[in-house]
Amino acid sequence: MEAHDPQRRTVLRGTLAAGVTLMLFGCKAKQEESLPTSQTGPAPVSEASSAAAPSTKMSQAQAQYQPQPKGTQKCANCTNFIASSNTCKVVEGQVASEGWCIAWVAA
Repeated sequence: MEAHDPQRRTVLRGTLAAGVTLMLFGCKAKQEESLPTSQTGPAPVSEASSAAAPSTKMSQAQAQYQPQPKGTQKCANCTNFIASSNTCKVVEGQVASEGWCIAWVAA
């Protein structure tokens, strides 16, 4: 029968703990990368940066734009909505003030 080596057991436990910790951090990072924008919410885009940069806006199809609101969520009360031109900072084309998309962020 083998004699138990407490120092070896301590090293093995430490290695196991480190491995589990790394695995958990890796899973958390992977999970955050795969979250849809509707859960993480896109960062509002400033008008100055969107005017200077080439268009990186989503198409209305990509944004799942619809011309009617989703409950109380509508373009009119979204941070990304530009009322003076009925446009959006993150979605291409004209949008209705009563519309909604997955990029909606409370104003």
